[in-house]
Amino acid sequence: MPNYRRARAPGATYFFTVNLRDRRSDLLIREIDLLRETVRATRARHPFHIDAWVVLPDHMHCLWTLPPGDADFALRWKIIKFAFTKRLPVTETRTANQQRRGERGIWQRRYWEHLIRDERDYRHHFDYIHINPLKHGHVERLEDWPYSSFHRAVAMGVYPASWCVEPERDDHNYGE
Repeated sequence: MPNYRRARAPGATYFFTVNLRDRRSDLLIREIDLLRETVRATRARHPFHIDAWVVLPDHMHCLWTLPPGDADFALRWKIIKFAFTKRLPVTETRTANQQRRGERGIWQRRYWEHLIRDERDYRHHFDYIHINPLKHGHVERLEDWPYSSFHRAVAMGVYPASWCVEPERDDHNYGE
């Protein structure tokens, strides 16, 4: 069994990618209100700052900054995933092992986590999150994707509303 090592730095900023098990699903945007509610409830009990977030049909990317002295992002993801799943009817395909253990088949078991190293790393991940709906072909203009903190970033003056309208002229590399 692999030994997964996670960087844990109290009060740090982390980038996450969290995927549904069924990558053809649109569950996350179909149940966006439930997802938002579970995130709100989790933040109320286990605070963290949302620097950036985008929700796509089958996965999401986000940047969180944890409170000083706190590095337990794993607990927060466990609560979010569990609370979201618990409120959904059992309609997904489950393996025999999942059924035997009473597990659901909504989420991929693990998630990608990256400890942000510096301002350049932060900016790269911040931009990557916001360009994702365009990258995956969901919209032609980022302002048209409603499930993103891009709108908040525009309101704060971080981006112009027309940011990345012509991505082929952008000098960033947004490959996964």
